[in-house]
Amino acid sequence: MNSVEHNYNILEDKTATGKKRDWKGKKRRANLMAEHYEALQTKIGAPYYGKKAEKLSGCAECLSFKRDPETDKLKLYQAHFCKVRLCPMCAWRRSLKIAYHNKLIVEEANRQYGCRWIFLTLTVRNVKGERLKPQISEMMEGFRKLFQYKKVKSSVLGFFRALEITKNHEEDTYHPHFHVLLPVKRSYFGKSYIKQAEWTSFWKRAMKLDYTPIVDIRRVKGKANIDAELIESDVREAMMEHKAVLEISKYPVKDTDVVRGSKVTDDNLNTVFYLDDALSARRLIGYGGILKEIHKELNLGDAEDGDLVKIEEEDDEVANEAFEVMAYWHPGIKNYIIK
Repeated sequence: MNSVEHNYNILEDKTATGKKRDWKGKKRRANLMAEHYEALQTKIGAPYYGKKAEKLSGCAECLSFKRDPETDKLKLYQAHFCKVRLCPMCAWRRSLKIAYHNKLIVEEANRQYGCRWIFLTLTVRNVKGERLKPQISEMMEGFRKLFQYKKVKSSVLGFFRALEITKNHEEDTYHPHFHVLLPVKRSYFGKSYIKQAEWTSFWKRAMKLDYTPIVDIRRVKGKANIDAELIESDVREAMMEHKAVLEISKYPVKDTDVVRGSKVTDDNLNTVFYLDDALSARRLIGYGGILKEIHKELNLGDAEDGDLVKIEEEDDEVANEAFEVMAYWHPGIKNYIIK
């Protein structure tokens, strides 16, 4: 804490394991992203970018918590999130919610079906920015075809699919790929088993590629249950047996992979431009088979575009004796203060 911050009551919100939640860092990154959208507005002249910049600037300006007097633990109960695809604050909240939903779904699938789990990664070659949007559309269609193939349909019980995009800044190319979590019957590793070479062949055919793509397939090992408190990304190392479930729940693009450094640069502007175009109005996660059914049974709602305040859905009520804590973003000291 710097000397100026000593004059204020600074927000301090911790996870169950005592790790500080980085509200300050996410808000600073959101404001930095807003600066890039403002720069795009100036450069291109489209009001669209100015509106997004305004939304990002107003994201999570005020956070309302309830503090439990016995545990001193804070629980967010009211806030305004902008839901801009590239917002670091919203991406963080989405990832937590998707991870929590997937935790519940995996536990229920294990209970109902006693299934085993496979972690599949489907890739294509890197593409330039102008090819990113059509490439993702082609991959979505290729994925749909892949899961219509007879052997795939008969061997897996469903899927959770997540799109991730990384950027090679040196070559100025983008790497869209799918992470897929597959529930399978216990008998899968016998007669129903699909070898890595077969998955590669199926994906190549579904995508109509003239090269052999890299496809990774591995078995997920671990216990059937995990502690509900352990959904924060910063404690993943403590639950390696569920690494695949958490890994697949990350939001598609790391904000540090979008905006490098702390200044508006041409490279950053190009990245924001192409990623914003490619991800706009697109479903980035998807469920199929028993996982889609269980998602509906549990009435989990939309983790991608729904409420980003409430993460643990069953914690609907806050104890009556809990008292309110209001935290406001202070643009001068660039931190949240409690009044």
